[in-house]
Amino acid sequence: MAGRAATSSAKWARDFLLKRVSPNPLGGAIRNCSSSSSTPKVPHFSKKGRILTGATIGLAIAGGAYVSTADEATFCGWLFSATKVVNPLFALLDAEFAHKLAVTAASRGWVPREKRPDPQILGLEVWGRKFSNPIGLAAGFDKNAEATEGLLGLGFGFVEVGSVTPVPQEGNPKPRIFRLREDGAIINRCGFNSEGIVVVAKRLGAQHGKRMLAETSGTSSSPSDEAKPGGKSGPGILGVNLGKNKTSEDAAADYVQGVHNLSQYADYLVINVSSPNTAGLRMLQGRKQLKDLVKKVQAARDEMQWGDDGPPPLLVKIAPDLSRGELEDIAAVALALKLDGLIISNTTVSRPDPVNNNPVATETGGLSGKPLFNLSTNMLREMYTLTRGKIPLIGCGGVSSGEDAYKKIRAGATLVQLYTGFAYGGPALIPQIKEELVSCLERDGFKSIQEAIGADHR
Repeated sequence: MAGRAATSSAKWARDFLLKRVSPNPLGGAIRNCSSSSSTPKVPHFSKKGRILTGATIGLAIAGGAYVSTADEATFCGWLFSATKVVNPLFALLDAEFAHKLAVTAASRGWVPREKRPDPQILGLEVWGRKFSNPIGLAAGFDKNAEATEGLLGLGFGFVEVGSVTPVPQEGNPKPRIFRLREDGAIINRCGFNSEGIVVVAKRLGAQHGKRMLAETSGTSSSPSDEAKPGGKSGPGILGVNLGKNKTSEDAAADYVQGVHNLSQYADYLVINVSSPNTAGLRMLQGRKQLKDLVKKVQAARDEMQWGDDGPPPLLVKIAPDLSRGELEDIAAVALALKLDGLIISNTTVSRPDPVNNNPVATETGGLSGKPLFNLSTNMLREMYTLTRGKIPLIGCGGVSSGEDAYKKIRAGATLVQLYTGFAYGGPALIPQIKEELVSCLERDGFKSIQEAIGADHR
């Protein structure tokens, strides 16, 4: 095993530098040399690129040597810890370029793969689907479903792709992503940049086909095995977040089109009516507008033919900048239409302390990260009360530790999502959060996640 791992690491390093790669989605910013009868051209990297590449190759070679003296679980832990060395180097790059590079790395398998099973205490069932843990990746990271397998392999209990719009659109002009590193925050005004439904459906369809082939060929668990957590795309649960095009005059038609084309690949669907970066979108959170929209989307989903598992659950993602009256209206609609869940919350247009003292805070867009934690958690707690705990809630906003996730759960969240915390903390943050969450549960005497949901209300 050790010899194969070391050989594999060396081969990976050689291939990374020498194999021919077609123009990549990063706009050709990274190019590898190609072999031909002429003298090979040496790839041109910037100084920052050489540092990042060298560090990655060094870790791969070191890993191949280290595995000879470690068992699989120990080696897996080492790989995740090793990403702490590489991840800070992304801060040297432009924010959007770093984001694209991270997605590319996950899509090509250049990230660790979690081999250690999640502690049983973290497992739960929601909407008839088994989650190995409640920690998920929020929409916005993998907008075009390029890296779902790699991201789920990092150990997330679920990953949400999107927002996906019917027609491809570029989004807002660049630059549109701004780091507030000292505050653990990001401001973005991307504006639903999306490759569109057709491209995303093709990718999800290919992943679904791969999963089905693996099952029929016997490479996955046998039918006699106990049912394991996972969804339509394999281990882990996949959500699809739907958006509307900027120029669309019929928002409902856009979301319905998303349902018709993508729902067969989704373990759950999300109607995003809360991004602050698409003009007029948040108006859809009004009582009448939301009720009409949800009814049309539910009807589109329910008119499709479904197997024994039934249709995917339908959720709505809402903003953190709503008044008490607006929250009451949304809760009333959710209960009346038996909505399957709510995601609380999207980014905020406010600039809470201490962000308002940061010069970057003047940039237009939605703020995410640590400064959003209190605002989104208080809103989560309020919505749990308004819905009387009858609707699963996903807590999103400012989570960067197991304690943060635990506070969301106690406030009423069934599941929790990360985004900005993951962008700053990298892959090593995922096992860290799960370990800390287990400690929080055991500290307070809970035997399962389910027992802790909404504990602050009891």
